[in-house]
Amino acid sequence: MLSAGCYACAQACGSSGAFAQTEIASSARRARTTKIVPMVFWGKRKREEQEQQDAADRDLAQRAQQALVATDERIRTTRDELEFASAELGETATKDLRDGLDAVATHMREAFELHQLNHDHIPDTPEELRTRNARIVQLCDWAEDVLDERTEVLRERIEKVRNAPRALEKVRADADRIAERLPAAEETIARLRERYSAEALQRVGANPAEGRQLIDFARHSADVAVRRRDAGRRDEAMVALETATEAVRRAQGILDAVDDFEIEAMRAQSTLADVVADSRRDIAEARSERQTKELVQAVSDLEQALASLSAPGTPTDPFTELSRVSDKNAALELARKRAARHIPSIEHVKHDIDAADRAISYARSLIESQRGRIGADARTRLAEAERVRIDAGTLVSDEDTRERAQELARRAAQLGNEAMQLAQRDIDTSRNDDWGGMGGRGYGRGGGIGGGDIMGGLIGGALLGGLLGDMFD
Repeated sequence: MLSAGCYACAQACGSSGAFAQTEIASSARRARTTKIVPMVFWGKRKREEQEQQDAADRDLAQRAQQALVATDERIRTTRDELEFASAELGETATKDLRDGLDAVATHMREAFELHQLNHDHIPDTPEELRTRNARIVQLCDWAEDVLDERTEVLRERIEKVRNAPRALEKVRADADRIAERLPAAEETIARLRERYSAEALQRVGANPAEGRQLIDFARHSADVAVRRRDAGRRDEAMVALETATEAVRRAQGILDAVDDFEIEAMRAQSTLADVVADSRRDIAEARSERQTKELVQAVSDLEQALASLSAPGTPTDPFTELSRVSDKNAALELARKRAARHIPSIEHVKHDIDAADRAISYARSLIESQRGRIGADARTRLAEAERVRIDAGTLVSDEDTRERAQELARRAAQLGNEAMQLAQRDIDTSRNDDWGGMGGRGYGRGGGIGGGDIMGGLIGGALLGGLLGDMFD
């Protein structure tokens, strides 16, 4: 019989055991749940990936079938085009397309064989079907590219052959229409000879006669095209037709030039009258301005151009006269601008350059003789002066840039003088330090040379000049 204490202990132990068994069962259930959930998710993702792959395979198979049908139809259509082109253009002109068709047909046999393997009685894996369909699409795309390239070359020529009958009719109709314009063009030239000189009419005077020759040649070429076509010589027929077309085009162009000439000549005369009035006014103004040699010569040239104009009522060449007077007027305008700018003479500019050279030379000599004392400011001014001097020398010979050359030369002289001033300032400052002035240091204790004394500057210069070795020798 248990005591009260033992009984309590037994109950406690029993309760703990039951609780432990309950916890173990719960842990087992949690473990099973933890293992099952990832497996469920993993299986779902695999199914989704497989469904996506199956959809892609179906789409690829459909594309392969459609490409196979479309390419086969393209080959058949191109063969029909080839036969037509060969009949019209000959075997030589269509050889490249024929060779391309043969190559395409050879490779397409592989595509049809692959398609047959996809539909035979032997089961195929998804990977095998996928590989074959991708190859079919690749072969069809390549075939389309080859046919596009080869047919594009012949497309324009085939269109010309197809339109040859209509083009021939148009050439003959255009030739008849242009031939009707020839008498009017001849009358226009005759009328223009009374107003304009032979030099002015040189560009269009022979146009009616040349137009008649071109029309006759176009008609003859059209007849040749018909005969060559009837004889089966298609290439020669196309050449003759193209020649006739070009002859008609040129004939129309030169007859249009006859009509345009009269309008252009009237405009040139009107413009010439305005330019003459402006020129006379410019001459009067130029005479009251500062005279230079160039300005005097420009006024004289323009006056001569005005004096050489054709007298009223006489045949003239308005195009040549307008060009001559306009050129002389432009020269006068340029001379007036240069005179207004007071372009310096080349001698004056050279004097300024000489002054710059002297300033630069003095500054360079001073800096080189006192290198140990000269700071960065003076050296920078000297370098800039030398650069500006070089630029000035390249601009002296041209009148348009001579004024700029003078400015640069004066700037170079100024920089050279500044370099001398800055160098002298550095020298004076260094001397004051050398001899104890301005808080200078003088000689170092024990007879040594101080860091800023005159000997220090000289030694620094010797080091820069490469003389230190000789001094110690």
